[in-house]
Amino acid sequence: MKYNTLGNTGLLVSELCFGTMTFGGKGYFAAVGQLGQETADELIKKAVDAGINFIDTANVYSEGLSEEMTGKSVKRLGLNRHQLVLATKVRGRMGQGPNETGLSRGHIMWQVEESLRRLDTDYIDLYQIHGFDPITPIEETLRALDDLVRSGKVRYIGCSNLAAWQIMKAQAYAEYKGLSKFVSLQAYYTIAGRDLERELVPMMEDQKMGLMVWSPLAGGLLSGKYKRGGEGPEGSRRVNFDFPPVDKERAFDILDVMHTIAGQKQISVARLALAWLLHQKAVSSVIIGAKRAEQLEDNLKAVEVELSQQELQQLDEVSKPAQTYPGWMIERQTSDRKEQQIR
Repeated sequence: MKYNTLGNTGLLVSELCFGTMTFGGKGYFAAVGQLGQETADELIKKAVDAGINFIDTANVYSEGLSEEMTGKSVKRLGLNRHQLVLATKVRGRMGQGPNETGLSRGHIMWQVEESLRRLDTDYIDLYQIHGFDPITPIEETLRALDDLVRSGKVRYIGCSNLAAWQIMKAQAYAEYKGLSKFVSLQAYYTIAGRDLERELVPMMEDQKMGLMVWSPLAGGLLSGKYKRGGEGPEGSRRVNFDFPPVDKERAFDILDVMHTIAGQKQISVARLALAWLLHQKAVSSVIIGAKRAEQLEDNLKAVEVELSQQELQQLDEVSKPAQTYPGWMIERQTSDRKEQQIR
């Protein structure tokens, strides 16, 4: 297991992060996973034994039950809290009242206390806003998050599922006012969904932000279990929960190449999909979740997969997204200056 700095910080996180969305099975997230405490303990132990020090959850996962189970696992397994990097999120609806959702100061201050209680910890290593709130000014959100960092309840802040312009607006305001800045972005990224390379990756490189990848197997589509024109195995995630959106015909064109390379290496397609992400410069950590021990074991072995330049080129050619405006115009207009850039 390798460890990368999370953005422009001194915090080292494992290149694989264990995600706990499959814990609990309450409400909306029942379609993702319904694991009980014993299985949760088993999976977290296996992940930590493999060198993972990074665990990601969210307050909305199974209505808080995922956080509770994660905290219990840490205690029941006797893990050293200070050797773990615990990440959770705030934004989603946590009650029926009008103020029980969003990124207002009130909601953030309420939910951080609830997350601390559920996780049974004194501090959260990485506290992430889980998306955009069109009602609350970003200034209000950032001041609340900065107060949490200054109080010691939160050590770093991050964001998830935002557009590049939204992140830059937040970073500029934080810089101007001397507030804590986002150190990381948690975003959807797979070989079958490379949209973030257009705007978000250049922005992260400029701002020295880390990238945490969610749904690296495109909701199971890149697991190798699905066939073109077929629905996939009974009970599989894509059958019950067809998310995130993917151009399936294009994805199967990519999978044709992946099956060939995976066969040559005698590894699973899922392992190859994870390995491809680990070879991308922008990626700090790839979040893996699991329902079964053998599934987790296969995912963990992705760190051992080496891809040659030829293999990376094959995968890039079949999966490279078409350029959109203004990307193609920027590339055209800056081509005369690239040779003059100071390296």
